[in-house]
Amino acid sequence: MDSFLIFWILIILLIVGLTIGLIYLGYWIPKRFGKRKLGKWIAGILSIAVLSFILSVVFEDELFFKSDAKGLLAEHNIELKDDYKLNSNEFTGIKDFYHRFELTISETDKSRITNKITNAENYQHLVDEPTDIRLDKPRYADSKNRVEFTANYQTEREYIYEYYRPNERGYTPTYNRISIIKAENKLIYENISD
Repeated sequence: MDSFLIFWILIILLIVGLTIGLIYLGYWIPKRFGKRKLGKWIAGILSIAVLSFILSVVFEDELFFKSDAKGLLAEHNIELKDDYKLNSNEFTGIKDFYHRFELTISETDKSRITNKITNAENYQHLVDEPTDIRLDKPRYADSKNRVEFTANYQTEREYIYEYYRPNERGYTPTYNRISIIKAENKLIYENISD
Protein backbone atom coordinates (compact mmCIF):
# COMPACT_ATOMS: atom_id res chain seq x y z
CA MET A 1 0.00 0.00 0.00
CA ASP A 2 1.21 3.50 -0.78
CA SER A 3 2.83 5.26 2.22
CA PHE A 4 0.96 8.47 1.39
CA LEU A 5 -2.36 6.63 1.66
CA ILE A 6 -1.35 4.96 4.91
CA PHE A 7 -0.34 8.35 6.34
CA TRP A 8 -3.74 9.89 5.54
CA ILE A 9 -5.64 6.86 6.85
CA LEU A 10 -3.75 7.15 10.14
CA ILE A 11 -4.43 10.90 10.33
CA ILE A 12 -8.15 10.33 9.73
CA LEU A 13 -8.27 7.56 12.34
CA LEU A 14 -6.46 9.80 14.83
CA ILE A 15 -8.91 12.67 14.22
CA VAL A 16 -11.92 10.35 14.54
CA GLY A 17 -10.50 8.82 17.73
CA LEU A 18 -9.79 12.21 19.30
CA THR A 19 -13.25 13.48 18.36
CA ILE A 20 -15.04 10.48 19.84
CA GLY A 21 -12.80 10.65 22.92
CA LEU A 22 -13.56 14.35 23.41
CA ILE A 23 -17.32 13.75 23.13
CA TYR A 24 -17.08 10.85 25.57
CA LEU A 25 -15.07 12.94 28.05
CA GLY A 26 -17.66 15.70 27.71
CA TYR A 27 -20.20 13.19 29.00
CA TRP A 28 -18.07 11.13 31.39
CA ILE A 29 -16.42 13.93 33.45
CA PRO A 30 -19.68 15.66 34.52
CA LYS A 31 -21.28 12.23 35.11
CA ARG A 32 -18.39 11.32 37.42
CA PHE A 33 -19.25 14.39 39.54
CA GLY A 34 -22.95 13.48 39.64
CA LYS A 35 -24.03 15.82 36.84
CA ARG A 36 -25.24 13.27 34.32
CA LYS A 37 -27.72 15.66 32.70
CA LEU A 38 -24.96 18.26 32.18
CA GLY A 39 -22.77 15.54 30.64
CA LYS A 40 -25.53 14.67 28.16
CA TRP A 41 -25.88 18.34 27.20
CA ILE A 42 -22.12 18.79 26.69
CA ALA A 43 -21.84 15.56 24.67
CA GLY A 44 -24.88 16.56 22.60
CA ILE A 45 -23.52 20.03 21.85
CA LEU A 46 -20.11 18.61 20.92
CA SER A 47 -21.77 15.98 18.70
CA ILE A 48 -23.84 18.60 16.91
CA ALA A 49 -20.75 20.79 16.38
CA VAL A 50 -18.78 17.89 14.89
CA LEU A 51 -21.71 16.80 12.72
CA SER A 52 -22.22 20.39 11.50
CA PHE A 53 -18.56 20.65 10.56
CA ILE A 54 -18.65 17.33 8.67
CA LEU A 55 -21.84 18.28 6.81
CA SER A 56 -20.45 21.71 5.91
CA VAL A 57 -17.39 20.04 4.34
CA VAL A 58 -19.42 17.36 2.53
CA PHE A 59 -22.03 19.83 1.24
CA GLU A 60 -19.62 22.73 0.66
CA ASP A 61 -20.83 23.22 -2.92
CA GLU A 62 -24.48 23.39 -1.87
CA LEU A 63 -23.73 25.87 0.94
CA PHE A 64 -22.21 28.46 -1.41
CA PHE A 65 -24.63 31.30 -2.12
CA LYS A 66 -24.87 34.30 -4.43
CA SER A 67 -23.75 36.58 -1.61
CA ASP A 68 -20.57 34.50 -1.21
CA ALA A 69 -19.81 34.98 -4.91
CA LYS A 70 -20.43 38.71 -4.62
CA GLY A 71 -18.06 38.90 -1.64
CA LEU A 72 -15.25 37.09 -3.49
CA LEU A 73 -15.61 39.47 -6.44
CA ALA A 74 -15.64 42.49 -4.11
CA GLU A 75 -12.16 41.48 -2.91
CA HIS A 76 -10.99 42.48 -6.40
CA ASN A 77 -13.11 45.65 -6.52
CA ILE A 78 -15.58 44.05 -8.90
CA GLU A 79 -19.11 45.01 -8.03
CA LEU A 80 -22.29 43.49 -9.42
CA LYS A 81 -25.00 46.13 -9.27
CA ASP A 82 -27.74 44.23 -11.11
CA ASP A 83 -29.28 40.88 -10.32
CA TYR A 84 -27.26 37.81 -11.36
CA LYS A 85 -27.64 34.05 -11.38
CA LEU A 86 -25.28 31.49 -9.85
CA ASN A 87 -25.06 28.82 -12.58
CA SER A 88 -22.50 26.47 -11.09
CA ASN A 89 -20.08 26.15 -8.23
CA GLU A 90 -17.44 23.53 -7.51
CA PHE A 91 -14.78 22.96 -4.89
CA THR A 92 -12.17 20.25 -5.37
CA GLY A 93 -9.01 19.09 -3.73
CA ILE A 94 -7.42 18.88 -0.33
CA LYS A 95 -3.76 19.61 -0.97
CA ASP A 96 -4.31 21.30 -4.35
CA PHE A 97 -7.43 23.40 -3.86
CA TYR A 98 -9.55 24.58 -6.77
CA HIS A 99 -12.71 26.68 -6.54
CA ARG A 100 -14.68 27.72 -9.62
CA PHE A 101 -18.05 29.33 -10.00
CA GLU A 102 -19.95 30.71 -12.96
CA LEU A 103 -22.45 33.57 -12.94
CA THR A 104 -24.86 34.92 -15.52
CA ILE A 105 -24.62 38.70 -15.19
CA SER A 106 -26.44 41.64 -16.75
CA GLU A 107 -25.20 43.38 -19.89
CA THR A 108 -24.57 46.53 -17.82
CA ASP A 109 -22.41 44.69 -15.27
CA LYS A 110 -20.57 42.91 -18.09
CA SER A 111 -19.85 46.23 -19.78
CA ARG A 112 -18.66 47.85 -16.56
CA ILE A 113 -16.32 44.94 -15.69
CA THR A 114 -14.86 44.72 -19.21
CA ASN A 115 -14.24 48.49 -19.13
CA LYS A 116 -12.43 48.06 -15.81
CA ILE A 117 -10.21 45.39 -17.41
CA THR A 118 -9.55 47.27 -20.65
CA ASN A 119 -8.82 50.57 -18.85
CA ALA A 120 -6.27 49.03 -16.46
CA GLU A 121 -2.68 50.30 -16.74
CA ASN A 122 -1.28 46.87 -17.56
CA TYR A 123 -3.99 45.91 -20.09
CA GLN A 124 -2.88 43.83 -23.09
CA HIS A 125 -5.07 43.69 -26.18
CA LEU A 126 -5.73 40.34 -27.91
CA VAL A 127 -3.29 37.92 -26.34
CA ASP A 128 -3.15 34.63 -28.27
CA GLU A 129 -3.86 32.36 -25.28
CA PRO A 130 -4.64 32.91 -21.61
CA THR A 131 -1.41 33.36 -19.68
CA ASP A 132 -0.52 32.34 -16.16
CA ILE A 133 0.68 35.32 -14.16
CA ARG A 134 2.38 33.01 -11.63
CA LEU A 135 5.05 31.71 -14.01
CA ASP A 136 7.84 34.23 -13.37
CA LYS A 137 6.77 35.38 -9.90
CA PRO A 138 8.11 34.38 -6.46
CA ARG A 139 6.17 31.68 -4.64
CA TYR A 140 6.72 33.13 -1.15
CA ALA A 141 7.14 36.61 0.32
CA ASP A 142 8.01 38.03 3.76
CA SER A 143 5.15 39.16 5.91
CA LYS A 144 6.48 42.75 5.73
CA ASN A 145 6.97 42.97 1.96
CA ARG A 146 3.62 41.85 0.60
CA VAL A 147 3.53 42.27 -3.15
CA GLU A 148 0.58 41.79 -5.44
CA PHE A 149 0.58 41.18 -9.18
CA THR A 150 -2.30 41.70 -11.58
CA ALA A 151 -2.75 41.06 -15.28
CA ASN A 152 -5.55 42.42 -17.43
CA TYR A 153 -5.87 41.18 -20.98
CA GLN A 154 -8.19 40.09 -23.72
CA THR A 155 -8.17 36.91 -25.78
CA GLU A 156 -10.31 36.13 -28.78
CA ARG A 157 -12.91 34.54 -26.51
CA GLU A 158 -12.81 36.46 -23.21
CA TYR A 159 -11.66 39.37 -21.07
CA ILE A 160 -9.45 38.20 -18.20
CA TYR A 161 -8.32 39.67 -14.89
CA GLU A 162 -5.67 37.72 -12.95
CA TYR A 163 -4.52 38.35 -9.41
CA TYR A 164 -1.50 36.77 -7.72
CA ARG A 165 -0.07 37.35 -4.25
CA PRO A 166 2.76 35.29 -2.76
CA ASN A 167 2.20 34.55 0.92
CA GLU A 168 4.54 33.65 3.75
CA ARG A 169 6.40 30.35 3.60
CA GLY A 170 4.06 27.54 4.59
CA TYR A 171 1.02 29.17 2.99
CA THR A 172 0.03 28.69 -0.61
CA PRO A 173 0.03 31.80 -2.79
CA THR A 174 -3.27 33.47 -3.61
CA TYR A 175 -4.19 33.14 -7.28
CA ASN A 176 -7.52 34.22 -8.75
CA ARG A 177 -8.68 34.49 -12.35
CA ILE A 178 -11.88 36.26 -13.34
CA SER A 179 -13.03 35.82 -16.93
CA ILE A 180 -15.83 37.55 -18.82
CA ILE A 181 -17.02 35.53 -21.83
CA LYS A 182 -17.44 37.81 -24.86
CA ALA A 183 -20.21 35.85 -26.58
CA GLU A 184 -22.33 35.52 -23.43
CA ASN A 185 -23.10 37.42 -20.25
CA LYS A 186 -21.07 34.97 -18.19
CA LEU A 187 -18.48 35.60 -15.50
CA ILE A 188 -16.18 32.77 -14.37
CA TYR A 189 -14.23 33.01 -11.12
CA GLU A 190 -11.37 30.62 -10.37
CA ASN A 191 -9.27 30.31 -7.21
CA ILE A 192 -6.34 27.93 -7.62
CA SER A 193 -4.08 26.98 -4.70
CA ASP A 194 -1.32 24.47 -5.34
